[in-house]
Amino acid sequence: MRGTALPPDSFPSACTGVCHSRVFRSIGPVPRGDRHVRPPGQGRRVFAQKPGNWAQAEYLKRPETVCRLMAAKKPAADGATKSVGGFSDEERAAVKDRALEQKIVWGKNRAEDERAVLAKISQMPEPDRSLGKRLHEVLRASAPTLSPRLWYGMPAYTKDGEVLCFFQPAHKFKTRYGTLGFSDKAALDEGAMWPTVFALKVLNAPEEARVAALVKRAVG
Repeated sequence: MRGTALPPDSFPSACTGVCHSRVFRSIGPVPRGDRHVRPPGQGRRVFAQKPGNWAQAEYLKRPETVCRLMAAKKPAADGATKSVGGFSDEERAAVKDRALEQKIVWGKNRAEDERAVLAKISQMPEPDRSLGKRLHEVLRASAPTLSPRLWYGMPAYTKDGEVLCFFQPAHKFKTRYGTLGFSDKAALDEGAMWPTVFALKVLNAPEEARVAALVKRAVG
């Protein structure tokens, strides 16, 4: 059975310098029915098991297909690594955190829940760590009825089992600053439009007073 490989001159100028082995490693296995075979002494080639699957092999060797697959693995402009599925590594990590959090019965032991939140904050890099610790203290002092928990790997505070507010550290998604966010459960309504997310760069006395007022109002 004859094989077909990506010709060296089929790469457009944007792909110059990309080795063929790296390209095929990025593509991964050929769709079901096809196989990668590397005959002794030859480069990596794509062989089809059946004549009916040559269309799939031909698709993989198109220059535009290779360019698209290689571009999908390049870091995004904001520093987050984008994957083929369209989600960054940071987004996938948040989803995994959420899956683990759903196995925990939050609110059953408040002391343990708070220890978990403080442990997560202690793992943050600066300045997120100091900001998260101080924000936690302000929230606990201004709204002691709120219960701490983790939400997508972020410190969050709940009312009646529902997330009311949360702290998103800057390093979480490689953003320019951290944020204090409120869910739709927060009583922050102001007419037809009002803010629910607030940027946090430092927490001095004026900012702490504003956060305390926001949280008290959000609790209702």
